[in-house]
Amino acid sequence: MLQSKMRWIIQENDHTMIDQLASGLSISPIVAKLLVNRGIVTIEQARSFLNKDESYFHDPFLLDGMDEAIQRIEQAIKNNEKILVYGDYDADGVSSTAVMVSALQEKGANVDFYIPNRFSEGYGPNEAAFRWAKSAGYDVIITVDTGISALQEAKIAKELGIDLIITDHHEIPPELPEALAIIHPRKPGSQYPFGELAGVGVAFKVAHALLGTLPRHLLAFAAIGTIADLVPLKDENRIIASLGIKAIRNTTNPGLRALIKVSGYEDKEINEETIGFVIGPRINAVGRLGSADPAVHLLMTDSVEEAEMIAQEIDDINRDRQALVNEITEEAINEVESRFPPDENKVLVLAREGWNPGVIGIVASRIVEKYCRPTIVLSIDHEKGVAKGSARSIPAFDLFENLSKCRDILPHFGGHAMAAGMTLKIEDIDQLRERLNHFASSQLTEEDFIPMMNVDLRCKIDDISVATIEEMELLAPFGVGNPKPVICLEDVSLQQIRKIGSQMNHLKMILEKDGQVLDAIGFGCGYLADEISPLSRIKVVGELSINEWNGFRKPQFMLKDAAVDDWQLFDLRGKKEIKQYFQGNDLSKFVMIAFREKTITRLKLESLMEHIVFIESEQCLKKVERKKKSLVLLDLPYESFILKKLLREISPERIYAIFDHDEEHFFRTLPTRDHFKWYYSFLMKQQPFYLEKYAHVLSRKKGWHEETIHFMTQVFFELEFVKIEDGFIKLVENPAKKSFESSKTFIRKQELLQMEKDLIYSSFQSLKMWFDQIMNTSCKQEEEIIL
Repeated sequence: MLQSKMRWIIQENDHTMIDQLASGLSISPIVAKLLVNRGIVTIEQARSFLNKDESYFHDPFLLDGMDEAIQRIEQAIKNNEKILVYGDYDADGVSSTAVMVSALQEKGANVDFYIPNRFSEGYGPNEAAFRWAKSAGYDVIITVDTGISALQEAKIAKELGIDLIITDHHEIPPELPEALAIIHPRKPGSQYPFGELAGVGVAFKVAHALLGTLPRHLLAFAAIGTIADLVPLKDENRIIASLGIKAIRNTTNPGLRALIKVSGYEDKEINEETIGFVIGPRINAVGRLGSADPAVHLLMTDSVEEAEMIAQEIDDINRDRQALVNEITEEAINEVESRFPPDENKVLVLAREGWNPGVIGIVASRIVEKYCRPTIVLSIDHEKGVAKGSARSIPAFDLFENLSKCRDILPHFGGHAMAAGMTLKIEDIDQLRERLNHFASSQLTEEDFIPMMNVDLRCKIDDISVATIEEMELLAPFGVGNPKPVICLEDVSLQQIRKIGSQMNHLKMILEKDGQVLDAIGFGCGYLADEISPLSRIKVVGELSINEWNGFRKPQFMLKDAAVDDWQLFDLRGKKEIKQYFQGNDLSKFVMIAFREKTITRLKLESLMEHIVFIESEQCLKKVERKKKSLVLLDLPYESFILKKLLREISPERIYAIFDHDEEHFFRTLPTRDHFKWYYSFLMKQQPFYLEKYAHVLSRKKGWHEETIHFMTQVFFELEFVKIEDGFIKLVENPAKKSFESSKTFIRKQELLQMEKDLIYSSFQSLKMWFDQIMNTSCKQEEEIIL
């Protein structure tokens, strides 16, 4: 067997809805299923989703507070008042700032931007920045992607005589700031049709209202923040992302072109993954390690030379960010393993001085990915006596709800169900850890700590074609709320499985069923090559892509996880260095069985003695731990019934067949009745016969193996046909008649021959069938068969 790493949640489909969509839109049933899984169940909903047309944008003035905001902005422009756009240091905040500043500049506004420093000022509006703005002559401050929780700062602005306009999308607190206008898609009392806009989406709506027409030229910026901020890609977000990706592909913006070039994507297809994994992280990196201002300048500049210079600077910063993340992640993992083991901590709260606050959110995500535990990573500042941190969660644990219960020790925190940021006193860290673990204990089950994989549909290999995959692309761009389709293939066999890559950590497979084959690649899945036996029937989940090489296009399966429901056989017969094969495995999961002591020496396994159980008799079977389902058979027993009983009692999920042996009975003569008859006559004539001295002479004369002479002698002795005195053999006078089956030596020889035939010199498939037959047949059934 092979347990999947994740819980597969396979969607069940309403076939009536699927048929209606498939026929009504002339699409394949697979694409219809994907639409239904996303809650799109009517023809009109499907057309809207698939068309991604700008006509589906909502009227920006449906946003509560938009009228007041636009009136004040237009008044400021008319009176040449100074406007300050106050942004945030992440990709959403940077792109929001670029959108808002660009729109204001187009209207002729006297505008500048301000983004607080993550390290010296922290997140969101702050009093010092507002006082500076007043002293610098700014009359209007427009926040983008921030401000909804700025109660005190809003009061300061009012005292200073600054008109504050807040545009934000974060969780709404119990009390709203006193601002001239608040534009938020989920603002209480608002009738806006879509509440999941990113910060840049809200800024884009303000730009639309201010310019009086859809600002298509700002869609590229809007797509960056929308995708990078991981908001659901549906409704307006889907349109922004889709049209924005097209805009980036054809952009003449010097900054975007320079950033794409320095990232190595100049000649590659631009899609949502390019933004999510290439453009977004680089823009984010600037604000993570220093001031985010260069990122805004990159998007706003008209100079190719300046753009190339800033883009190179940003790419260098991103490399530093990657190295820093790797270093802190390793330290955080050590912290977990040494101080907060996951089996004792349902929520991980990790804190250390010197951890860069700009990247600990990424570190928290990596810890969640590794341990599947809600995680908070805190950077301690002993001088100020505080710890600043970022949190990431798992679906079953609502971070915002649970952190809200700790407001008394969290003077500053914000976020949503899956992510949050916070500041607290150093002395309150242990209390926060204790409280969150207490909450988790009452809310979470063991199953919640197994990562989930939502699977869209089951299909067959012959359902998959280039045309089908191209049709699936109608659902793009993919992201939160519209994930890339994940499919499940069941009961498939392997034509090929092997490790690939310079570190052999990736997997290449050829899947087959009913004569149809499909290439599969699993990045980071190289370990599965040692976990899946060649004859196993497997289940796999993953995504589909088109592999293009030398002008030839064919479907390719991108493996995410795999499972095997039946027991598995791993054929290690004849393999050298058995110890090396198991090196790196958790040996506590294995039980190694040896039937002969000399096997340990032959295989050089002395250092593994604590994992080896000697089975010398049936009574020794009691020593085998039944919970261990990986059975390693080091050698052959003398009697097959012991092995058969062991297999039935354990019902192993995996069998590693080594069957080391130093005798090869199968290739030696099993004496026939004629052999025994001739040898008996020979003894009758030659007795007493000195066995030790003349056995080899006799074997040469007859062309028999010398072991055959000793074997027949032992059989005669056990049947009391002969007696042996001082090495001389003499016949017993008038012996009782007995069959050869009365001799243990004869029976054991027959058994060893049969076991060698079945277990050592059989094909892989025949060996698998032998084990299947034994484990599927009860002891009682076998007795009936024998009788």
